[in-house]
Amino acid sequence: MSAPGLLIGAIRSGSGKTTLTLGLMRALARRGLVVGAAKCGPDYIDPAFHGAATGRDSFNLCSWTMPQELIAALAARAGAGADIVIAEGAMGLFDGAPEGLSGIGASADIAAFSGWPLLLLHDASGQGQTAAAIVRGVAAHDPRMALAGVVLNRIASPRHEKLAREAIEALGIRVFGALPRDASKILPERHLGLVQAGETQDLRARLDALADFVEAHVDIDALRAAAGARAAPSEPAPALNPPGQRIALARDAAFSFFYPHHAALWRAAGAEIVCFSPLGDEAPPEDCDMCWLPGGYPELHAGRLAAATNFLKGLRRFAQTRPVHGECGGYMALGDALTDAEGTTHAMAGLLGVETSFAKRKLQLGYRRARLAAASRLGAAGAQLRGHEFHYATILREEGRPFAHVRDAYSADELPAGLQRDRVSGSFFHLIA
Repeated sequence: MSAPGLLIGAIRSGSGKTTLTLGLMRALARRGLVVGAAKCGPDYIDPAFHGAATGRDSFNLCSWTMPQELIAALAARAGAGADIVIAEGAMGLFDGAPEGLSGIGASADIAAFSGWPLLLLHDASGQGQTAAAIVRGVAAHDPRMALAGVVLNRIASPRHEKLAREAIEALGIRVFGALPRDASKILPERHLGLVQAGETQDLRARLDALADFVEAHVDIDALRAAAGARAAPSEPAPALNPPGQRIALARDAAFSFFYPHHAALWRAAGAEIVCFSPLGDEAPPEDCDMCWLPGGYPELHAGRLAAATNFLKGLRRFAQTRPVHGECGGYMALGDALTDAEGTTHAMAGLLGVETSFAKRKLQLGYRRARLAAASRLGAAGAQLRGHEFHYATILREEGRPFAHVRDAYSADELPAGLQRDRVSGSFFHLIA
């Protein structure tokens, strides 16, 4: 068996899943337990906070982009050596998109595949006994999924809690606790979600405060006893073959959006990953045979990147003989220029004919199916990849051969995406599987 786990879900975004998840993770870890972590969907920000709370990598699990075998393998990795796994859902519990590989991308899919019972966090603001009708609907909606019980959130008073709790428990569904309204427990946010874990001031104190909050209002011992899991698979399934034997990976505050499952499975396949910091003016190590620039927030550090002459010269030199790939923020850094939110334009590496701007923001968000336009380290020409796109950049200019042909989850129309020039490629597409 895998380590027992719980999946924290809610009927909508903004219900407080991250607050409960981090508080519970931290509270369990403070008790001396080894806590595994997972995040439903393609989110980068929450897993970094999970890692800070548990001291372990948090693996993304997504039924739209991943086959069920990969989800099972990564769920097993999340639980390896752990006493319990806490998984955080995304959006509403049953929300997703059509034509997924093994589901619709819903958190409910992950609960069903993993066997982690659902811990429903229900925002009961503005409700009394009506909360029971909603909980009843959730419990009956998907027979694949087990409901462990409920934690109520944004409770205004003891009377409010009594009305909602008694109505839910009359259904035979356990209420494990009730969190009062407390705006001080909200983590700071930025335009792509939460501020990154590494940038959050007094992060340990914030996590301990969340743990204290959850400890005071939730029966953690009862939650631990309600955890469950399915049998672990015997063989892990790789998400993607390593793009090199020794991979130079940009890793700092500007380039932090890299999925832990890629690193884990590339290493399991025999590859080495060597991290370097563009913001520290470090060039890709010369003893590597491939360079990967992940997404992140290069627009917040564009001036430092433009002034990082050792990094830029080393990157150009590396690209003369070895492949370089950039995702989203990495793609922007490979371009000719990046204009920040204040309207200042900064020269970038000049390896691809793209110019981007944050002076006028435009949201691009959603799952993507990509078909490679030409052979690269990511696959043969025509290879099918799945991932997502999430950014606010505007493309001012994009000239050259496309990297891929991409369509979203709701259309059969393919559009060219990204660029490829010689050994350098990139796009706003984030690869998942």
